[in-house]
Amino acid sequence: MSVVGPVPRPTTFADANASYGDAEFVLLGVPFDRTTSFRPGARFGPDAIRQHSWNFESHDLETGVDLSEVPIHDLGNTEEFGNAEEMVRSVREELRPIYRDGKVPIVLGGDHACAPPSVEAYPDGAPSLGVLYLDAHLDFRSSYLGDPRSHACSSRRMLEKVGPRNIVVLGVRSVSREEIDDNKTVGMSYVSAHEIAKDGIQAALHQALNMLKTERLYISLDIDAIDPAYAAGTGTPEPFGLTPRDVKFVIDQAAPRLAGIDIMEVSPHYDQGATSLLAARLAREAVVRIVASRRSR
Repeated sequence: MSVVGPVPRPTTFADANASYGDAEFVLLGVPFDRTTSFRPGARFGPDAIRQHSWNFESHDLETGVDLSEVPIHDLGNTEEFGNAEEMVRSVREELRPIYRDGKVPIVLGGDHACAPPSVEAYPDGAPSLGVLYLDAHLDFRSSYLGDPRSHACSSRRMLEKVGPRNIVVLGVRSVSREEIDDNKTVGMSYVSAHEIAKDGIQAALHQALNMLKTERLYISLDIDAIDPAYAAGTGTPEPFGLTPRDVKFVIDQAAPRLAGIDIMEVSPHYDQGATSLLAARLAREAVVRIVASRRSR
């Protein structure tokens, strides 16, 4: 009688079978959550997202794109860091050659502190870059608990790279008075989740894209932008959020201009896998929609 052991945990994202040289899309995991301020665990997000990516068929029904035919490379995870400054330096160094080589990075976090270096790595002199920042929180503090690289400061760090006119926050519904007052002098645009519920995601995204006149776009997705009814596995869940289809719509519409995307704050231990599954599906959505947009040119 043979004994069957546990199923091996996948170490790469599903269908990420290409070499780095051949790849059009490159995944990088950042298992870091040292700036988390409520529930830790986002350091387990990258591998949980990878594991759940194997749930799906490679063929995408809507676009006709088959991921098994798309050159995707998974770089694996960065090392685990003692502080945010170390993480930021490393992620910037990992991402710079990916942009330089004309590939699209897909960064899996990690808390949202892992996202700014992905934008900061974007080359100066490249086509102009705007950021669609999807989050339940404004993340506009100059520093939080003495750390300017906290996840609570991430939109502000990105703004320092792209400028206040080139970032729009979508889905915000939790903000400190200090952030609101501070932003009055800076002028970063945002569309609240309450406005999106009232007017619809199509109107909100139309408003955001009218603000972002840049040639390229970057999506930074904190999974807590999505209502915890759909994505409870996160560090700072906030009710009254976006739906998965809202976020899917943003990705679909941004795809022709998309230079990169990150998916942050998946903390898999707080649910039964639904959040990791959704994050994996949204990463796939970015790939198939970019490929479909290229094929339609």
